[in-house]
Amino acid sequence: MAVAIQCRDLRKTYDGKVEAVRGLNLEIQIGECFGLLGPNGAGKTTTIEILEGLLEPTSGEVSILGHSWRESAREMREWLGISLQETRLSEKLTVRETIELFASFYREPRSSEDVLAELQLTEKADSWVGKLSGGQRQRLAVATALVCNPKILFLDEPTTRLDPQSRRQLWDIVREFQRGGGTVLLTTHYMDEAERLCDRLAIVDQGQVIAEGSPAELIERLGGHHVVEFAVSGRNGNSDGAALEAWRVLPSVESVRENDGMVALNVKEPHLTIPALLEAVGKQGSKLQHLTTRQASLEDVFVRLTGRHLREE
Repeated sequence: MAVAIQCRDLRKTYDGKVEAVRGLNLEIQIGECFGLLGPNGAGKTTTIEILEGLLEPTSGEVSILGHSWRESAREMREWLGISLQETRLSEKLTVRETIELFASFYREPRSSEDVLAELQLTEKADSWVGKLSGGQRQRLAVATALVCNPKILFLDEPTTRLDPQSRRQLWDIVREFQRGGGTVLLTTHYMDEAERLCDRLAIVDQGQVIAEGSPAELIERLGGHHVVEFAVSGRNGNSDGAALEAWRVLPSVESVRENDGMVALNVKEPHLTIPALLEAVGKQGSKLQHLTTRQASLEDVFVRLTGRHLREE
């Protein structure tokens, strides 16, 4: 497959001291939805702003569809549609006027009416932007990115604060853009969104890629296909070192972590782990307060790699 976005040994240092991006490498193929995940302060925003041509890297190379920002900046801006997490739009313009304004910035924009229909905004075309709901505003922000007829769509947390129905509408828009051959670079704090939309993704922490692959591949690398979560009370509790070691040696357990009074075991065969767990709890003189099992997820991958939940500051 041809490469849509590529960066090699990307670095960005502020004031000669703070390294926001430290030797980051990415290769995104044409037609795929690629997710960039990471905790706050990981370097995602800086990386994306460099890829979008908004920020100069300290060093490293960026290529967009085989071109560099130094040589083809005007042409490259025609290829990119950008939707920010919070796009500031004039509240005194109508929805149609807003889309037509953004269309006027480009040489070969799409029809405003087509974009209105695609984003399900036709009924709101003559409404003031200031009167729109949160979901409608966010769809309008994506519409301003799509009206330029882009080849690559940058979506920065596009569904933050949206209701479930509005989120799924935006997912459909992303899939339709891909079906037309478009490439999507997505940042999100919703793990279900990343699992559903992304063909591949990279987890970034401290300015570097620490894991990359499809959602299924990353979950597979976690070491266990299932998670057994439980809480116990009694003599040893959850976080006593000896108790944690007792959980680690249970059958089929690949890894153990403790968080907020809960123990999470990554396991391959829960039907072997759970009976042994119940027996171990009894031998400790403890009492089981909570027990659930579920499939391993990207959230588990993230926590294991970074030691933090994605939403933690």
